[in-house]
Amino acid sequence: MRIGSSIGLIAVGLILALAVNFDVDGLDLHQIGWILAIVGVIGLIVSLVMARRARPVVVREEAPLPPARPDPRYQDPNARY
Repeated sequence: MRIGSSIGLIAVGLILALAVNFDVDGLDLHQIGWILAIVGVIGLIVSLVMARRARPVVVREEAPLPPARPDPRYQDPNARY
Protein backbone atom coordinates (compact mmCIF):
# COMPACT_ATOMS: atom_id res chain seq x y z
CA MET A 1 0.00 0.00 0.00
CA ARG A 2 1.42 3.36 -0.99
CA ILE A 3 0.88 6.82 0.45
CA GLY A 4 -1.84 7.74 -2.07
CA SER A 5 -3.89 4.61 -1.53
CA SER A 6 -3.57 5.02 2.24
CA ILE A 7 -4.91 8.57 2.02
CA GLY A 8 -7.71 7.29 -0.24
CA LEU A 9 -8.66 4.63 2.31
CA ILE A 10 -8.69 7.22 5.07
CA ALA A 11 -10.92 9.51 3.01
CA VAL A 12 -13.38 6.78 2.02
CA GLY A 13 -13.43 5.41 5.56
CA LEU A 14 -14.14 8.79 7.13
CA ILE A 15 -16.84 9.51 4.56
CA LEU A 16 -18.54 6.21 5.38
CA ALA A 17 -18.10 6.69 9.12
CA LEU A 18 -19.15 10.32 9.40
CA ALA A 19 -21.14 11.42 6.37
CA VAL A 20 -23.32 8.49 5.30
CA ASN A 21 -26.84 8.57 6.75
CA PHE A 22 -28.51 5.50 5.24
CA ASP A 23 -28.50 1.89 6.43
CA VAL A 24 -27.83 -1.27 4.46
CA ASP A 25 -29.31 -4.53 5.75
CA GLY A 26 -26.59 -6.71 7.19
CA LEU A 27 -23.84 -4.05 6.96
CA ASP A 28 -22.85 -1.42 9.46
CA LEU A 29 -21.41 1.28 7.20
CA HIS A 30 -20.18 3.35 10.11
CA GLN A 31 -18.15 0.43 11.48
CA ILE A 32 -16.78 -0.39 8.01
CA GLY A 33 -15.82 3.27 7.61
CA TRP A 34 -13.87 3.34 10.87
CA ILE A 35 -12.12 0.09 9.97
CA LEU A 36 -11.10 1.50 6.58
CA ALA A 37 -9.87 4.72 8.19
CA ILE A 38 -7.77 2.84 10.75
CA VAL A 39 -6.30 0.54 8.08
CA GLY A 40 -5.50 3.64 6.00
CA VAL A 41 -3.69 5.31 8.92
CA ILE A 42 -1.67 2.14 9.59
CA GLY A 43 -0.86 1.86 5.89
CA LEU A 44 0.22 5.51 5.78
CA ILE A 45 2.56 5.07 8.74
CA VAL A 46 4.08 1.91 7.24
CA SER A 47 4.47 3.60 3.83
CA LEU A 48 6.27 6.58 5.34
CA VAL A 49 8.60 4.32 7.34
CA MET A 50 9.38 2.23 4.26
CA ALA A 51 9.92 5.33 2.11
CA ARG A 52 12.34 6.72 4.69
CA ARG A 53 14.20 3.42 4.82
CA ALA A 54 14.42 3.18 1.02
CA ARG A 55 16.40 6.41 0.70
CA PRO A 56 19.71 6.03 2.48
CA VAL A 57 21.39 9.14 3.75
CA VAL A 58 24.77 9.64 2.12
CA VAL A 59 27.26 11.71 4.05
CA ARG A 60 29.98 13.13 1.87
CA GLU A 61 33.22 13.78 3.63
CA GLU A 62 35.46 16.41 2.17
CA ALA A 63 39.10 15.53 1.69
CA PRO A 64 41.33 17.55 3.99
CA LEU A 65 43.04 20.45 2.33
CA PRO A 66 46.81 20.36 2.03
CA PRO A 67 48.69 22.71 4.34
CA ALA A 68 48.79 26.26 3.09
CA ARG A 69 52.03 27.31 1.49
CA PRO A 70 53.16 30.91 1.35
CA ASP A 71 52.25 32.71 -1.83
CA PRO A 72 55.46 33.31 -3.83
CA ARG A 73 54.22 36.73 -4.95
CA TYR A 74 54.37 38.06 -1.40
CA GLN A 75 57.61 36.45 -0.26
CA ASP A 76 60.73 38.29 0.55
CA PRO A 77 63.24 37.18 -2.09
CA ASN A 78 65.98 37.18 0.52
CA ALA A 79 64.09 35.15 3.13
CA ARG A 80 64.46 31.39 3.39
CA TYR A 81 61.46 29.22 4.28
